[in-house]
Amino acid sequence: MRKRIATGVIGVTAAALLSSTACSSVSPGAGQEAVLIYKPWVFGHGGIEPQPIKTGRSYVAMSTESVLVSVQPQQFTVHFDDLMSKDGVPLDFDAVIRLRVTDSVKLVSKFGPDWYPANVEAEFRNRVRQEVRQHGMNETAIDSTAIDAIDSAITESMVSYVKTAGLPIELIDITVGKANPPDSVKHQRIETAQQEQRIQTERQRKLAEDVRRAAEEARAAADNAYRQSLQLSPDQFLQLESIKMQREVCAGGKCTYLFGGGVVPTLPVR
Repeated sequence: MRKRIATGVIGVTAAALLSSTACSSVSPGAGQEAVLIYKPWVFGHGGIEPQPIKTGRSYVAMSTESVLVSVQPQQFTVHFDDLMSKDGVPLDFDAVIRLRVTDSVKLVSKFGPDWYPANVEAEFRNRVRQEVRQHGMNETAIDSTAIDAIDSAITESMVSYVKTAGLPIELIDITVGKANPPDSVKHQRIETAQQEQRIQTERQRKLAEDVRRAAEEARAAADNAYRQSLQLSPDQFLQLESIKMQREVCAGGKCTYLFGGGVVPTLPVR
């Protein structure tokens, strides 16, 4: 019985040893690194290999796990629905953060493979929310005058957080997209623009009428000054102007003049 037990233990141990010495391959792709996590089945102790596996194929023990980490710039997008602006208008917009891993082994060993949702996303959301709330709708949704300031403030805040948290990542840039106000606000803006255009049109029409009235008044003043220079009464001046008009009408043609009460020049119809 003892021999059977001893034989069984030896067999199990041998099987474990054979399994632990069996190999598997790790093949990181372009722009990736593989972090190896040792998990011996029988003897020894586990741990993380201090040097990552670069692009290519490497062979490791069957019990060794690998975590692929992208070391290329990565982009993460966060969407916001109905985030209140400073003036109480709900805004929808996207914010984008671009990051690059600088130490894959440190990242996996201290923060795990889910390092972004566990350690970055919530902080990024919170800082975007705080910064946007300091600006009004017109700044962020209509004129976009505050977007650059918002990007700069959030970038500075996130750089400080990454450094304090000890995350082995590099912040490349942050972009907050133009905010979209509710449809009701959009319609109000369109109506306001139309009203402003109507006001502008009426103002231009009034200016044109004022110019025309000023021209007519200037012409009347000039005529009156001319009458006074001829020492004519208003009736005499009107008769003179009537004669001038008749002469212009009959220039190059034949006219018959009848003088008397209530008669007017007669023009030939043929």
